[in-house]
Amino acid sequence: KQDMDVEYFVQREVLDESRLDEVAQKGTWSTKPALGERVKDSLRCSVPRLKHTVLNWVPVLGWLPRYSIRENAIGDLISGCSVGIMHLPQGMAYALLASLRPVFGLYTSLYPVLVYFIFGTSRHISVGTFAVISIMIGSVTERLAPDSNFMVNGTNGTDSVDFDARDAFRVQIACSLTVLAGIFQILLGVVRFGFVVTYLSEPLVRGYTTGSACHVCVSQLKYLFGVSPARFAGPLSLIYTLVDICRLLPLTKVPELVVSLVALAVLIVVKEINACYRQKLPLPIPIELIVVSPLFGVSSVLPFSLILQVCSPNSPAPRAPDATLFSQVIGDAFAVAIVGYAINISLGKTFALKHGYKVDSNQELVALGLSNTVGGFFQCYSVTSSLSRSLVQESTGGKTQVAGVISSIIVLITVLKIGALFEDLPKAVLSTIVFVNLKGMFKQLMDVPMLWKTNKVDLLVWLVTFTSTVLLNLDLGLAVSIGFSMLAFIFRTQLPRYSILGRVPDTDLYLDTDTYKEAKEIPGVKIFRSSTTIYYTNAEMYLEALQEKVCVRVALRLSETSANGNRKGQVNWAYQHDTTTLDSDSDTGCQGDDSINQVSCCSDEERGMACESGTHSIILDISTTSFVDTVTVNTLKNIFRDFGAIEVDIYLAGCQG
Repeated sequence: KQDMDVEYFVQREVLDESRLDEVAQKGTWSTKPALGERVKDSLRCSVPRLKHTVLNWVPVLGWLPRYSIRENAIGDLISGCSVGIMHLPQGMAYALLASLRPVFGLYTSLYPVLVYFIFGTSRHISVGTFAVISIMIGSVTERLAPDSNFMVNGTNGTDSVDFDARDAFRVQIACSLTVLAGIFQILLGVVRFGFVVTYLSEPLVRGYTTGSACHVCVSQLKYLFGVSPARFAGPLSLIYTLVDICRLLPLTKVPELVVSLVALAVLIVVKEINACYRQKLPLPIPIELIVVSPLFGVSSVLPFSLILQVCSPNSPAPRAPDATLFSQVIGDAFAVAIVGYAINISLGKTFALKHGYKVDSNQELVALGLSNTVGGFFQCYSVTSSLSRSLVQESTGGKTQVAGVISSIIVLITVLKIGALFEDLPKAVLSTIVFVNLKGMFKQLMDVPMLWKTNKVDLLVWLVTFTSTVLLNLDLGLAVSIGFSMLAFIFRTQLPRYSILGRVPDTDLYLDTDTYKEAKEIPGVKIFRSSTTIYYTNAEMYLEALQEKVCVRVALRLSETSANGNRKGQVNWAYQHDTTTLDSDSDTGCQGDDSINQVSCCSDEERGMACESGTHSIILDISTTSFVDTVTVNTLKNIFRDFGAIEVDIYLAGCQG
């Protein structure tokens, strides 16, 4: 066809849908077996199927028999020792966040790691205690077992707290919550629900962990200054706690503050040295363990009866959790399950992509769930992977989860032989270990300027998540964050970008004419595109944008037959571009039911703009539409009908199969 001195040649037959199916020989058969066949096939049992199922559910049976001692043993040994040394101080320090005694952090660094070794699919992550999960556990234990519930009458007539009873009950709460969270994770993994974590976007997870880091910091300030602020719960509890700590600053215990500041300075300096000379040092300097070790001398003044326990086994016997607490922690358990899995799978996929292997998201749910469930029976609290330990495990040469077993052996020796010495370590130094290990989370604040430059919607999700987590606490903050993230996604689809496309000269590229000056429209043809799927929430906006972009301003003549057979003209103003024009026309005094009279009220210029510049064809580029619903189908039908009434042809381009 030749038009405006520009020639276009279609060097093939123009096909409609039925002709395309005939030419391409569309198959009418189904590649999937019938439902009955699939059920029968799933119930058949054979040796290969059994072997495949066992290897899927117990991955260690697949890779451990092929373990290469020559290639992996040395790296795993060094890596395991390094991570084991980190587990000791971090486990004790993070136990404080969970409002438990330090020794329970060591238990948590032992049993779940062994379970993950058997069922996990990531080769490099280090499972164990983590600050965010610890503070989530701590918020529950303090809420359900506050000091006020364990007040007893003292010998001198004053009330005091029964710390032994309080701590024992908090352990029961933490174990029950952990087992329930593990059950949630196992069930989600069994029903192949690993994709649920995809709804937690990266800005949401990073904003949430950064907000959680603020809670961690505030919770540890009381140990640095040696003060005892009141306990607050609910929204704004972090603000209230911070204000109360500031009020108590005149009561600061100077020895604890000095010890904390010295330990903090040493930790920061040595960790920076480890980072700067990471390639040259065979092992990172275990500064956290070095800082804690002088405290053994302080602990040695404990009663002689306690010292006698040093050589006796201190590992707890398995004990069933208190199921009566499940109803009180079910919401918190689900939040812990989702957040723990989100952190775990994001780290696992990062290392898998770097080293070229695959992590099974559903099996990771099962592995983490079993780690929590089994750990809960051994007085452990909920676990996930730690970025700092995982980086050390990978950078020191770890190739498999054998490194995790070696780190567990180090923790096991510590628990069995000197576990009693960890019962009552000074908390000021342990809190400094927590502070220093939060550096990575606070570096996520640099996401703000980066997101400002790249994606302001993601920035808004990050800021809302961070703010709601800080102000509303961890549980409400997570709920608000997920809700806002879903709304942001919905609004993105409801507020797409609509474009008229033009051809770039000497190319076959069609670009937005508003954005690219050299993109020229084809005379008489409008190419209209939406940036997102057309469905019921934005179908009306799609129609309005099409009207606006194409600038149709005509009165369509539609007629209907009355009961007595008379034809009464009616005007369809559906494509009126300028409402002020309609109002002004109605004031001119043009009246009557005859549609010809009504159309004649419009000026010659308006009647000539059936589609501006003589538009005879409109191409709807719907390549971004991945599905259609009934509202979309009806909208497209109306577009075909109404534009056909004014002799404008409609074509669909880029249709999905």
